[in-house]
Amino acid sequence: MPIATVNPANGETLRTFDPLGAAEIEQKLDAAVTAFRQYRTTGFDERAGLLNEAAGMLEEDQQDIARTMTIEMGKPLKAARAEAAKCVKAMRWYAAHAEELLADEHPPAADVRDAGASRAYVHYRPLGVVLAVMPWNFPLWQVVRFAAPALMAGNVGLLKHASNVPQTAMYLELLFRRAGFPEGCFQTLLVGSGAVESILRDSRVAAATLTGSEPAGRSVAAIAGDEVKHTVLELGGSDPYLVMPSADVARAARTAVTARVQNNGQSCIAAKRFIVHTEVYEEFAERFTVGMRDLTVGDPLEESTDVGPLSSEQGRADLEELVGDAVRRGATALCGGGRPEGLGPVLERGWFYAPTVLTGITPAMRIHREETFGPVATLYRVEGLDEAVALANDSPFGLSSNVWTRDADEARRCVRDLEAGGVFFNGMTASHPALPFGGVKRSGYGRELAGHGIREFCNATTVWYGPEPVGATS
Repeated sequence: MPIATVNPANGETLRTFDPLGAAEIEQKLDAAVTAFRQYRTTGFDERAGLLNEAAGMLEEDQQDIARTMTIEMGKPLKAARAEAAKCVKAMRWYAAHAEELLADEHPPAADVRDAGASRAYVHYRPLGVVLAVMPWNFPLWQVVRFAAPALMAGNVGLLKHASNVPQTAMYLELLFRRAGFPEGCFQTLLVGSGAVESILRDSRVAAATLTGSEPAGRSVAAIAGDEVKHTVLELGGSDPYLVMPSADVARAARTAVTARVQNNGQSCIAAKRFIVHTEVYEEFAERFTVGMRDLTVGDPLEESTDVGPLSSEQGRADLEELVGDAVRRGATALCGGGRPEGLGPVLERGWFYAPTVLTGITPAMRIHREETFGPVATLYRVEGLDEAVALANDSPFGLSSNVWTRDADEARRCVRDLEAGGVFFNGMTASHPALPFGGVKRSGYGRELAGHGIREFCNATTVWYGPEPVGATS
C-alpha cells in the first residue's frame, strides 16, 4: 500500500510520500536509544511539564489537525475535533496522575519480615524503546492513548502509523518535538507494513503495541514472541448491545444509532450486534431503523454530516461482500443495504455506504461471525437473558459490550457472564483515561489507559534489603 493521503470523500490523491530507507530507519533507531538513556532519568515533574505543553499546543491546533484527519480518513469534521479534544484530556490526565500510578508499592510489614527483609517494595522502571503500530480509524487518539502513558513512564516511542494517514503521523512527531521533548523521544516511521518485522526484531526495540486487525496482531505477536518481547494487542470487536424489557427503549434506540455509526461505523468498540428481547423488539427495531435511515450521509467537512465515507475503496468492497452474503442467505435490510444515492458527481466518486440495519441473521452468514467495519447493524430477537448472553458470547471477539436493563439481578449476571473487556450499562461503550481498555479472546490482550495501561511498558522491579542496614559494617 502506498504511503499517501487519499481523500476518501472523492478518491483524490492529495500527497504521496517515499518510505524511509534502511539508513534512515537505522538513524531513527539510534536516536531513540540515545534519547532513552537520557530521558529515563528525568523526573515526573519534568515529563508532566512537557506533556502539558504538548496538550496545550494540540488544543491550539485542534481545528487544523481535525481537518487533516477528516481529509485523510473521512471521519466527520465535528468528530475529528472531538477526537483532538479527547487527546488533550488524556495528556493532561496522565501528566497529573502518572506519578501516583507508578508510585512504589509497599507490601504489609509482616510480609516484608516474612520475606527476611528489613525493607522491600516494588519499583516501576521504563522498558525502553516501544514500537507502536497504529491504525487509521482514530489516527490521533489511538497514538496518544499509547504515547501519553508511555512517555510519562519514561519510555520513548517509535510510531509506525497506517499508510493512509501520513500527515497525521508526521504531525504527532512534530507536536512532541515542539513541546520540548528531547530529540528522538517520539519519532514517526514512514514505512510500509513489510518493514515492521525487521524493526521489531531489532535489539534496540524493547516492546510493541498494536491496534488493528486480527491478522496484523497475529503477525506482530508471533514476531515479538520469537524475540521474547512484551506486546499489547487491541484487535477487532463485534460488540453486542443487549436490550431487555426493563430498559428505556426510546433512549436505548437513540443511543444505538450513535453507538453503531460513530466514526462512520469504523470503530472496534462500536456496537455491532443488537440483541433485543422479544417484548420490546418491535418498538426498538422501528425506532432504531428510523434513526439510522434519518442520518445525513455526505461530505465529512460539512458540519451537518453524520456519516462520511469509509476510509478506502477496499473497505467498502469488504462491507458490500458481507452484506451481500447475508442478503443472499435470507437476511432482510430494514434500511440501507447499498451505496447512498443523490450525493452528487463529486462525492459519488467517494467510498460511501448507506447506514444499514439487517435482520433475519443466521449462523450460516459470514456477518454473524465477522466484524462489520462500517455503518451496518445486525438485529437479533431473543426470548430471555440467557439466550441474549449466549448469543452475545457467540463471537470470536470480546472487546466490549453494552446492556440496557434496570434489573439489578440482570446486571449482576451480565457482569459475571459476558465475555468482554468491558460491560457498559444503559449507555454506549467509550474509552476514558481513568478506565482500563482492552479485550479478551481474539480482541487481543493487555490493557491501555488508566494505571493498567501505564504499567504495561514498565519493569515491575522487586527491591529487597536484607536485615542489615545499607552500608553497615561487620
